[in-house]
Amino acid sequence: MEAQKLRRTLVETDRYGPAKARRSGKDMISFSCNDYLDLSHHPKVIAAAEEALQRYGAGSGASRLVTGNTPLYAELEAKLAAFKGSEDAMVFGSGYLTNLGVIPCLVGREDLVIADELCHACLYAGAHLSRSEFKTFPHSDLEALEALLRGHRHESSKCMILVDGVYSMDGDRAPVKDIALLAEEYDSWLLVDDAHGLGVVAGGKGSSYVDGNQVPVPLQMGTLSKAIGGYGGYLCASQPVIDFIRTRARSFIYTTGLPPATIAAAIASLELIASDKELVAKPMQHAKLFTDTLGLPEPESCIVPVILGAAEKALEAGTALEDQGFIVTPIRPPTVAEDTSRLRVTFTAEHQETDVLRLAEAVRPFLPDEPIDPFAERP
Repeated sequence: MEAQKLRRTLVETDRYGPAKARRSGKDMISFSCNDYLDLSHHPKVIAAAEEALQRYGAGSGASRLVTGNTPLYAELEAKLAAFKGSEDAMVFGSGYLTNLGVIPCLVGREDLVIADELCHACLYAGAHLSRSEFKTFPHSDLEALEALLRGHRHESSKCMILVDGVYSMDGDRAPVKDIALLAEEYDSWLLVDDAHGLGVVAGGKGSSYVDGNQVPVPLQMGTLSKAIGGYGGYLCASQPVIDFIRTRARSFIYTTGLPPATIAAAIASLELIASDKELVAKPMQHAKLFTDTLGLPEPESCIVPVILGAAEKALEAGTALEDQGFIVTPIRPPTVAEDTSRLRVTFTAEHQETDVLRLAEAVRPFLPDEPIDPFAERP
């Protein structure tokens, strides 16, 4: 691992304010945080968490099916369902736990799961835990997906298609509308993991909204740890589906409930996302300023990958940026494919335009002479 520049280490980071962090005693500007709206530091969110902490205590004390189902859960789940346009919602301990619980509940040994090859690791984990037949299709390749459905759907009792709404390493969005049509045609579940879409794309509504209209996605999954600024995961679905999963999902049944302060914070964050459209628009505005300045492709989300190629080049760039006061984490294999190591730049509402422009100029010397296609077929 050392020779290939693939060894990972933990770096202590003090996030003491929106878009700000301290490392090794040095104040820096972070462009590597998923707190896209900086709501983790919003006064209303902190006040809601403090009030819940005083009223309910620091922890829930048990799983939700025992005594850990605090009154705040009902309010949060109702707000999630309303915001995402679904009948019901269910909150889990994390996004990872959500997919570990939901997928094995709905498909099993006699079923088929088809996933985009670049979908998040927790979707892979949930699919393998289900023991279903598992197949992948090339990234966002609708023809390949339809070929798999046409060739194999009839062999299985049920089928589930797994995609990310926004892909976390490339920032591109899934063609959710077209995939939903295929799912309907082939009588398949569609689960969209919208961890990086909620609160940012489609006016904050997330990736299941296209051109202002909601796409009928039966399983809308996401997290409370990105734009929401807290912790937890959720599924928005029909009431019968939620009732079934509440009874069967092991990652829900056997996990202690979230701290009440975390639930209260998520409620406050959702209210801000629903009401403050100017705030919601800012991360995308900053991403576009960055890509326009460097002549990079138009961003589809507030995640912008700067593909550099070799792992050592990404590490070199990350170190140079840190010397200039920026935190931009290099991403290397196995998280991304060989020769597509990159800087993964994430933009938030609280970034200043001057800092975005300074970062762009600091990145410019590391851009390759010819753009590297992260999706190109490799030997």
